[in-house]
Amino acid sequence: MEEALGYKFRQPELLRLALTHPSVTHEAGGAEDNQRLEFLGDAVLQLCLTRELYDRFPDADEGTLTKGRARLVNQTSLAERAIQLNLGEHLLMSRGEEANGGRQRPSILADAYESVIGAIFLDGGPDHACAAILRLFDPLLDNLNQLPKVENPKGALQELLQANSIEAPRYEVISASGPDHDRDFECAVWHGNKELARGVGKSKKAAEVAAATAALEALRTKQ
Repeated sequence: MEEALGYKFRQPELLRLALTHPSVTHEAGGAEDNQRLEFLGDAVLQLCLTRELYDRFPDADEGTLTKGRARLVNQTSLAERAIQLNLGEHLLMSRGEEANGGRQRPSILADAYESVIGAIFLDGGPDHACAAILRLFDPLLDNLNQLPKVENPKGALQELLQANSIEAPRYEVISASGPDHDRDFECAVWHGNKELARGVGKSKKAAEVAAATAALEALRTKQ
């Protein structure tokens, strides 16, 4: 795992914790899992890639930068990075979770990738964490060329989905954090019973737009 990450842990127990799925806690009561590291890694990813976009696109406004970040930081993208690392093979999980396909489930892979980034941050600091992030994200950043300029991502997503289905996408606020004057909202967009993507914003509307942008990117990549 360290070889794939390009990083040698001084505290190997942090990497082990990052790879410990919550199902282990449920199976062996009292065991620690990777959820706290996932929380930390999510913030590190957001900051590192936000800074990279800020530096690469000096003429882009806040809204455009937010759309660009949504193309990078979403469940599909993070799961793909985890697959590049063969991270699923190294996860510690219950037998039941493994039997249910946990090692290949995108949500579990994305969460574990965030946890590993959180572990690198604690072990080596922000510079090592960002280096590990950019090692895998640089090709995506290079392929951006220019940031997306979809004026109405929610409308574009609905049009794309309703080309093959009468059902419209629906949006769900997953979480809200921070003080009243500076809230951060996380929103998921669903179509049928499938979650397409997630987005984060300073308002519910902004989070929905970010989720729609991420979903558009994921769907177009598959086409």
